[in-house]
Order: sequence, then structure tokens, then C-alpha cells
Amino acid sequence: MSQPAHPHDHSACQRLLASIGDYVEGEINLELCQEIERHLSGCENCRIVVDTLSKTIYLYQANAQDTTVPGAVRDRLFSTLKLDAILPRKP
Repeated sequence: MSQPAHPHDHSACQRLLASIGDYVEGEINLELCQEIERHLSGCENCRIVVDTLSKTIYLYQANAQDTTVPGAVRDRLFSTLKLDAILPRKP
């Protein structure tokens, strides 16, 4: 099996994904925004994540009602998506 020409640094993805929600909402400082954009220019997987998150937020806001996700459901979702280690949990 051959190695890719440019090995991918998954730790960079994990570091940046921790701030991706703030990035999509436009709530991060310029330096971090530029770092994320540089990363996105070379990482198709993260571009897909950002695009999907942006569309999800748009759809949620377009159809939002006053509902909350029960903590157990949120925990299962984070676990299934393997986000529990990189995204902070809200009480």
C-alpha cells in the first residue's frame, strides 16, 4: 500500500474543529480565522464539515422553534459523531 504524497496532520483538524462553530458564526479573532481558512484551503474533509455545519445552522435558523435538545440525546449525538473529545459540552 502506498503512502500519500502529503501526509495529513489530523491533529490540526482536531484543533481547528474545536473553533469551527465560532468560525461559522463569525465570532473568532482575525488571526484564528486566517489560520482556519489556510487549513480549509488544503483540507477537503474540513471544508465538508464547515459546509455541512453552515447549512445545518442555516436550516435550523430558518425553521427554528423554541425547543431544546435533551442532555441524553445531545450526549449520544456527540458520542456517535465522535465530537465529545473536541467540542465543549454545554450544561
